[in-house]
Amino acid sequence: FCGLFYPLFGLSIRTSRRIPGRGSYQLQAQMNRAVYDERPPGSLVPTSVAEASRAMAGDTTLSENYAFAGMHHIFDQHVDSAVPRLQFANDDKHLLACCSLDGTLSIMTLSPPPPTVKVTLKGHAGPVTDFAWSLSNDIIVSTSKDGTLRIWNTEDGRCIREVADPEGSELLCCTFQPMNNNLTVVGNSKHHLQVVNISTGKKVKGGSSKLTGRVLSLSFDAPGRILWAGDDRGSIFSFLFDMATGKLTKAKRLVVNEGSPISSISARSWISREARDPSLLVNTCVNKLLLYRVVDNEGTLQLKRSFPIQHGSQPLHSIFCPLMSFRQGACVVTGSEDACVYFFDVERNTKAIVNKLQGHSGPVLDVSFNCDESLLASSDATGMVIIWRREQK
Repeated sequence: FCGLFYPLFGLSIRTSRRIPGRGSYQLQAQMNRAVYDERPPGSLVPTSVAEASRAMAGDTTLSENYAFAGMHHIFDQHVDSAVPRLQFANDDKHLLACCSLDGTLSIMTLSPPPPTVKVTLKGHAGPVTDFAWSLSNDIIVSTSKDGTLRIWNTEDGRCIREVADPEGSELLCCTFQPMNNNLTVVGNSKHHLQVVNISTGKKVKGGSSKLTGRVLSLSFDAPGRILWAGDDRGSIFSFLFDMATGKLTKAKRLVVNEGSPISSISARSWISREARDPSLLVNTCVNKLLLYRVVDNEGTLQLKRSFPIQHGSQPLHSIFCPLMSFRQGACVVTGSEDACVYFFDVERNTKAIVNKLQGHSGPVLDVSFNCDESLLASSDATGMVIIWRREQK
């Protein structure tokens, strides 16, 4: 891989998005003291907090923790059209949504049983490429190859607003600004990023920039200060996001692998309770899942680990497990073109595969955990969505 970054502008970063309680502050303070006493970034930190956490967990391994009892349910309402994205609602165990190349989105509920399709979002005139839940789960924004961004009411499925791309180009990805859900960032096929105010449907002045290729993937850091964007030419750009104005300032560029599309980017501030390691998880078409360390406040990336998967052409996605583990190690989950779901321990140097789920009949494009990790959802290129139930210990 080429690992060269080209510095352009400076960035600043904060480390937390949620407002923690007093106990969280104390935990954070202990972690910070342990982390900063001359240990290299990303090294394991044997804090008393972590030792206590492992004792609470009963010394179970990650393999035991991420063992699955089997399929909980299969949704097939989009069969024969790929489901490129799916995501559980924020802080929710039973509500999830997916989008399809058939031009619709589905909102599904898993409880009370039986699991059902709660509402179908209809209105796009072309394949739906991406979507995002608002923080309060009352709104979904979606992008489509029909060149529109749509804002949906998640209760009744109404389209609240339609925003056409000014260039008339296909819209390929979107994400909410995590600290201001009035703002959504959209990427298009003509290499442009654009910040949109969904309350007005207007572009934000200064909130646009150009990449070297079609914009395929987006991810903010937790405080919403840095935005990473990946394109189909193999580059990841970082941007400073001005919280007051919505202005984007281009900061860094990393060429991961020339010509290999960056289909997924996920940011995480802490890998585990023991490692202060701001990280970026990246899918690109090089038959590997890549884990980068964010090494400074400007979003500079340094390759930390890679994990073998089958990925040559499909728009695969991956996630960090949402809960910081009480166990030693940390887990990521990814789809793969061999129709399997893979779990990797990012702290394990050898035999990093923690689990492998088989059941799909086509490339697995996306994965999503619910908030307590009791259920995992995965979608594939044939239109199938599988809900997996984790074994209860």
